[in-house]
Amino acid sequence: MPRSVAAHHQAVVELLTGVPANKGHLTLPLLEALGKVLAVDLYAPLSLPPFANSQMDGFAVRSADIPDGGAELRVAEPVPAGAAAPALKPGFAAPIMTGAMIPEGADAVVPIEKAIPNTFPDPAVKDAVVELPPAAPGTYIRERGSDIGKGTLALAAGTLMGPAQLGLMAALGLTTVDIRQPCRVLLVTTGDEVVEPGQDLTSGKIFDSNGTLLEASMRQAGLEVVRAGISDDRPAALLAVLRRHTGTGADRVDLIVTTGGVSKGAYEVVKQAMADQPVEFLPVAMQPGGPQGLGTFDGVPFLGFPGNPVSCLISFEMFLRPALTQVLGTPAPRPVLRARLSEPLTSPEGKHQVRRGTVESNGTVRMEGGAGSHLVHALARANSLVHVPGDVTELAEGDEVEVWML
Repeated sequence: MPRSVAAHHQAVVELLTGVPANKGHLTLPLLEALGKVLAVDLYAPLSLPPFANSQMDGFAVRSADIPDGGAELRVAEPVPAGAAAPALKPGFAAPIMTGAMIPEGADAVVPIEKAIPNTFPDPAVKDAVVELPPAAPGTYIRERGSDIGKGTLALAAGTLMGPAQLGLMAALGLTTVDIRQPCRVLLVTTGDEVVEPGQDLTSGKIFDSNGTLLEASMRQAGLEVVRAGISDDRPAALLAVLRRHTGTGADRVDLIVTTGGVSKGAYEVVKQAMADQPVEFLPVAMQPGGPQGLGTFDGVPFLGFPGNPVSCLISFEMFLRPALTQVLGTPAPRPVLRARLSEPLTSPEGKHQVRRGTVESNGTVRMEGGAGSHLVHALARANSLVHVPGDVTELAEGDEVEVWML
């Protein structure tokens, strides 16, 4: 009986609880920390804004100088953004730009469009006056620390560093950030038939796309990837590769992922190499990506993905990536939405089918290629994964489906 997708996902989550969530800290420039996890609580070294400033182009005033019916005030020296503001004298209104410092003595800003005249006077004109309506104290003023006060917790440890978080750190004057040292993954492609791109493609051989496909996906997810090249179909050779990275030295990894060699064929090298290890090989009720391996190798968590390119990517997206999010807090989950099918489709009974699709601007999703696990070109055209639950065998044009955006 095949294992359900939900049950296998949970098994991967439980396996990854053995991966250290916090192996130490790395200090990185802000932009290099994008997509990574903050290692320590971050407290604001200054207040934001660091000084009271104007929310509008207008006139900085003393609210007490303007009665309910309005008042005519003399125009003081302008206050441009980025300059220190001289104190405002009683009976004066200072032209002020958005973001400029509120002068000492001022407690409100009247927008320029409410002034008569509704333009700033020429600075060369002496004794200019402006008629202004009343303004309550605090009007159009961004108070010092109204965003965040100095010493306040700005970001908690474990926060995923996205553009907004990095922008906050820049606003606080920071140039580096302490992030958690990423999980280190050994990625091994297997198969006598597989050769590295750039080599001669002799009869019966194919180029390895899985290594690039998975390494790119893993790096995008914030993992540190160790590539061991291609292991042939000799179990002893694969064991030698794995044991170079599971000892106690600097080469030790936190997780092993292999592609290929996990099906029911006669020469499944990964299954043979794992014969004496607590590793389970089983079918999952999913298409593509049904054959899966899961366990530990010499105490290191191990996942064995199928060898077809689409199958191994779907395995990563369905199991490893979301489990990393759940256990380690990164990467961010894939955006999930509902879309209408632009065409009918069928799905095998009892299997959760994952198809490749393109979500259009009108809210429909178009299939890219068929259900085959070898269709790399179709995968490259797609911007989403389309999910068909195991209890659904037919869907009509216009039916809604769950879609994960890539």
